[in-house]
Amino acid sequence: MTDYGRPLSFGVSLDPAADAVHRTRRLARAAEDQGLEYLAVQDHPYQPGHLDTWTLITHLAAATDHITFLTDVADLQLRPPAMLAKAAASLAVLTDGRLRLGVGGGGIPDAIASMGGQARRGEPMVAFTEESLTVMRRALAGEVVRLRSPHHSVGGYQAGPVPPKPVELWLGAQKPKMLAVTGRSADGWISPLNIYVPPQQVPSRGQIIDEAASAAGRDPRTIRRVYNVIGAIGDHRGAPGLVGDVRRWVDALSEWAVDLGFDTFVLWPATDPDRQVALFAGEVVPAVRERVAALRSGR
Repeated sequence: MTDYGRPLSFGVSLDPAADAVHRTRRLARAAEDQGLEYLAVQDHPYQPGHLDTWTLITHLAAATDHITFLTDVADLQLRPPAMLAKAAASLAVLTDGRLRLGVGGGGIPDAIASMGGQARRGEPMVAFTEESLTVMRRALAGEVVRLRSPHHSVGGYQAGPVPPKPVELWLGAQKPKMLAVTGRSADGWISPLNIYVPPQQVPSRGQIIDEAASAAGRDPRTIRRVYNVIGAIGDHRGAPGLVGDVRRWVDALSEWAVDLGFDTFVLWPATDPDRQVALFAGEVVPAVRERVAALRSGR
């Protein structure tokens, strides 16, 4: 059992498709009105039908009041870390801190190269990513950033503005070396979708994070754990991921919180997003909070 005891939070992944922008805007407002904490936006700019993630988030931030945005996850190979930190700091200032910065090393090298990015793989990608976290952390703190390495050349960037509250850096990772980077250097772990990292594979990944954190002198309990959960609430046979009635969802998410250590769940609706978000926020989320509180108190 790996329950880190962190408060639970919940969000929904928004579709960045250009032809779905009206629905996406409506869903963002509905998620906020129904009490969810996060609006997550994926970052695949090489998809011709996708809007740019930062542009979409900025647009949605103006249409909402208090819900927090999560890049899930920003591609570091297409968004240089000093510039990404500048964009994140700017958005945090403009929204009074409504941002969590999820980042990743870039999982589709050929697509990255098609946009002019450097298609790093293997060890170079891992080293680049860990150094990028260092650059971003210093930049978000408003420091002068200098880093010369085979992967970066930042020659004295005077960073700013400083966000009104710290912007946490959450790393998307699934392989051992990147999971170890998460433990050493990130504020949180964003797991890929449950169809790519199913629940039974989570404990071994969590162990890598925890061991790396402890070796670096960090308390593993301080690292956020985010699960992207695709599926459908209700009778939707054939949908991917977690499919079943409200009770099935409550059982699964409660188990994944207290047994796997996740504290944040992001719904990726497989069908009918408006109805799915209403069910998730109105029925699943309060029941999961109640169940986990009861389990933690020993009742």
